[in-house]
Amino acid sequence: MEYNTLGKSNIKISEIGFGCMSLKNIESENINIIHSAIDQGINYFDTADMYDKGDNEILVGKAVKEKRKEIILATKVGNQWRADVTGWDWNPTKEYILKEIDNSLQRLQTDYIDLYQLHGGTLEDNIDETIEAFEILKEKGKILEYGISSIRPNVIREYVQKSHIVSVMMQYSLLDRRPEEAMLGLLKENNISVLSRGTLASGLLVDKPAKAYLDHTEKGIKDFQNLIHKQTNGKDTATAVAISFVLSAPALASAAIGIRTQAQLDSILHAYSIRNEFKQLAKELADHLYPLKYSQHR
Repeated sequence: MEYNTLGKSNIKISEIGFGCMSLKNIESENINIIHSAIDQGINYFDTADMYDKGDNEILVGKAVKEKRKEIILATKVGNQWRADVTGWDWNPTKEYILKEIDNSLQRLQTDYIDLYQLHGGTLEDNIDETIEAFEILKEKGKILEYGISSIRPNVIREYVQKSHIVSVMMQYSLLDRRPEEAMLGLLKENNISVLSRGTLASGLLVDKPAKAYLDHTEKGIKDFQNLIHKQTNGKDTATAVAISFVLSAPALASAAIGIRTQAQLDSILHAYSIRNEFKQLAKELADHLYPLKYSQHR
């Protein structure tokens, strides 16, 4: 496993990140899978306070408790569940962030978060107040670094200009190359790392049936899948192509991939181990799809 420095920080994260949102509510299995991932070099684990109404953080906290010093633990804040848990509201206020960190720390059974991320963001937010909250948490030692999870170029630009973020998590894959238009270059220039999500495009790049995806039609996806399958010989090689493409992008520090089972973990790690064999193919495949552009939030 190779590791990259997270922005201007001293944090080193594995090129494959463990997306914890998909974990099942089976404690023993989660512990085994996460410990297996750590033993095989994955050190970056990503969750959020809103996943399963906080239960995902509890699962992760139990699983990593014995190996806390060996990992980089990331969680997110900003989506507040309503009292009747029928939905959530966006809340990036200083008051909420300073309160919610303690709930996350308790659920995760730790006294600090390596990477605390704003789980979204709009231009209507009081961005200065949000940044102040994260800076206070750094000063108190409750977090080591902070970043944002956003695909909105206009919001990302504000944080690049005003804050000390070390990372931006954004959706990026062969089927969603919107970050290429402006964001990847901007973040590279400012030494801010990109953490990708959606690397496998909900499985469409591997083994899921074709369907419309973003601005791509179902037929377009099917044609692209056929192209991939003609030049690869199975799930692991198709996954290797997808991973190789993402990790070749400027500023990319880690691809966070949702993992639920040991079999998925093994498949992803095998694909990662052979990714360099597919760099050229990934580039050639990218030429067969038009890169999408952001139509909003520019």
